[in-house]
Amino acid sequence: MAPTTGRSERLLRAALDAVERGWYVMPMHVRRKVPSLRSNWENVATRDPDAIWTWWQTAPFNVGIATGRSGLVVIDLDTGPGEPPPDWAGEDVSDGRDVLEVLAERAGQPVPLDTFTVATARGGRHLYFAAPQDEKLYNTTGKLGWRIDTRAHGGCVVGPGSVVYGRRYRITRDRPPAQLPTWLLEKLRPQIPAVRPATHALEGLRADAYVRSAVRGECERVVRAAEGTRNNTLFAAAARLGGLVAGGALPEAQARHALQEASQRHVGVGGFTVEEAMKAIESGLRRGAKTPRLPAARTGSASTTSSRGLAPSVRNVQAGLHRST
Repeated sequence: MAPTTGRSERLLRAALDAVERGWYVMPMHVRRKVPSLRSNWENVATRDPDAIWTWWQTAPFNVGIATGRSGLVVIDLDTGPGEPPPDWAGEDVSDGRDVLEVLAERAGQPVPLDTFTVATARGGRHLYFAAPQDEKLYNTTGKLGWRIDTRAHGGCVVGPGSVVYGRRYRITRDRPPAQLPTWLLEKLRPQIPAVRPATHALEGLRADAYVRSAVRGECERVVRAAEGTRNNTLFAAAARLGGLVAGGALPEAQARHALQEASQRHVGVGGFTVEEAMKAIESGLRRGAKTPRLPAARTGSASTTSSRGLAPSVRNVQAGLHRST
């Protein structure tokens, strides 16, 4: 059964055109610039024409392009009313293209406009570049400058042919995506922080050295977690600290804060969200609460679930925490 409306036919054709360019496609909401798929959209995006044909029988979706899987870095040059922030106020800029021109001038490089380009619904531009093959870039918001965002791994863009706010995303320069210029790559390369997780949370943690070390170790595991293991690592860390919480050795609020701080390293990377992090933390703390514990070196035996039945060393830690707050 073929699509029954001209709009459906146009959007299906646009989706298939993107596939012919080698890009991974998924359906996007018509009124919102987000994927229609509930979850895992980056991995579900496909280049299979049959799957795409089936999707677009359901509804006249807009076309979404999974930038990371497609080997793309898309620079989003935004436009609209409003004054530039103080750090750009003296540069005579009014939109993302102006800012990109200033950045190119500062770098002593030509403005990188000779690449596949799409005009967006509100008058901005999407510049498509080929991503470097030997390293991953991720989404950024304002990292390059005012009114410039980028989409790469963990990101997606509304593709050409889509219609938002009654206006079509249209190709204005049809050529293969140019290689991302080196000077832009250097600006977009992720800055990996030194592994010093939960520093502020640990400063407020008035427990003994063993418990502080346990918190630090769990947070370092979270910070170092590889993509694809983050949820499980965060859950396991929360469960282990949750046992110390239940044993009375660690205040729950401080355990939660330390884990939240450590997980920030991953938020926005590869599609990992704040909501996912919070769900893993809360689930882990609940799991840990079922098995109260205190470091064996200090208790000599397993602790119990009742505060009146706690080993003396556990009660001492509780008392010390109360006295220090």
